Amino acid sequence: MIDWCKRHPILFMAGYLVFYLVCFGALEHFIKPEWIVHCFLDDWIPFCKYAVIPYFAWFVWVPATLFWLLFTQPRQEFWRLCLPLFGGMTLCVALCALIPNGVDLRPDSIPGNDFFTQVVRQLWGVDTDTNVWPSIHAFNSMTVALSYHRWAKAKPSTQRRVVWGCMQLLNLSILASTVLLRQHSVIDLFCGVALALVLDYVADYVTVHARVWIQQEA
Repeated sequence: MIDWCKRHPILFMAGYLVFYLVCFGALEHFIKPEWIVHCFLDDWIPFCKYAVIPYFAWFVWVPATLFWLLFTQPRQEFWRLCLPLFGGMTLCVALCALIPNGVDLRPDSIPGNDFFTQVVRQLWGVDTDTNVWPSIHAFNSMTVALSYHRWAKAKPSTQRRVVWGCMQLLNLSILASTVLLRQHSVIDLFCGVALALVLDYVADYVTVHARVWIQQEA
């Protein structure tokens, strides 16, 4: 199975995407929230319809980074991102199934009928405010940002530092969008970021020790 995945990385990603969408769709339809996530910080954060721009950028950034690593970087960097990314998404789905959760932060209505208002309404129509903890949006964004950190650190250069800086700004804007759109609580956001940091450390540990073991076996 591992050898097949190595030979067919695109099919592997497509297969995981189907698996994830089926699992998440089942959660959305069959799991009712029992825990409403909320903290006092949520009440201080204003709603901002323009945050929908970085929120939707997430849907492009994550797969684009995976394909960029796959086609332009050493293959191990692609798998190094897949390990925490897909493992964490699976863990998030499992947590939502075990601890059904949601938020109640959205305003009752959004005034106006401009482009951004309509997009937010459509988003809320298809993306419910359930299964929010930990935030998969925040988890994925932080995990992808960490991959750019490794890339910039591997071969320091001005160009890589500029790219790294732009990617970190994009990451921060996506993280902020999750709470500015009232899609997530601050708790969801920080738990998603914390999970990304923990799993990235675990992936680094596993990768390093696996490499040492292979060298010893050789």
